[in-house]
Amino acid sequence: MKTKANALLLESHLKTLRLPTMLAEYPGVARQCAEKDAAYELFLEHLAELEVNRRETKSTERRLKQARFPVAKELSEFDFSAVPKLNKSKILELARCEFIDQRANLVFLGAPGTGKSHLAIATGRAACRCGHRVKFFTAAGLVNLYREAWDERQILRFEASLQRLDVIIVDELGYVPLDKAGAEHLFGFFSLCYEQTSLILTTNLPFAEWPATFAGDQRLTGALLDRLTHRVHIVEIKGDSYRLKSSMNKTNQGNQSQGQTITTKRT
Repeated sequence: MKTKANALLLESHLKTLRLPTMLAEYPGVARQCAEKDAAYELFLEHLAELEVNRRETKSTERRLKQARFPVAKELSEFDFSAVPKLNKSKILELARCEFIDQRANLVFLGAPGTGKSHLAIATGRAACRCGHRVKFFTAAGLVNLYREAWDERQILRFEASLQRLDVIIVDELGYVPLDKAGAEHLFGFFSLCYEQTSLILTTNLPFAEWPATFAGDQRLTGALLDRLTHRVHIVEIKGDSYRLKSSMNKTNQGNQSQGQTITTKRT
């Protein structure tokens, strides 16, 4: 028969073992099992399942927070109808994150506003839910962090922090040309990740135009691309800017609304 002393001792043990979900849930689960005359094993199994599920949820939340995504974007929110030439089944397959286990890379290529960043972030968030450690950077931001680490003689520590990640997202590569030092830093980054850490990149430039971004250095760009494309999935997004199209639709709707108001007043 359960006594208050038994309950206090059980709660003390659960606290010592750091099982907060079991501690919170065991009275309710015990009542349910007693009502159903369930076996002790079922009671323990149910409690353990609750504890595991809660830990997995908290771990996922922690990985999502540590990834530092600029915004929360999910594949369920992506308007595939706005980009009819995009292979939806391929995107959903990539979101299973099997390419990460293969140390492969993923490149989203397309004009500005076509949804590259949305897809990169959504895939990164899917990777967090699969248990992978992810970090988001813009290309310019990553180069600046390399510069700061170099100036402060912390480059080895910074690169060690990158090596602990499973996936690194580099957004907007090619939007801002790099000087020679910046290009060399980014080359060092690609070399560091080669066959160790999967990359998810977004870029508005075909590979043939990358030398212009990397200080015009053909040899460095060629060596960089050789590492990037050794194992890579390239998703080319063809279409007009989704953001521009959305803004124009809103403007047209606003103009139509104003026209209706004016007509009503004249009537």
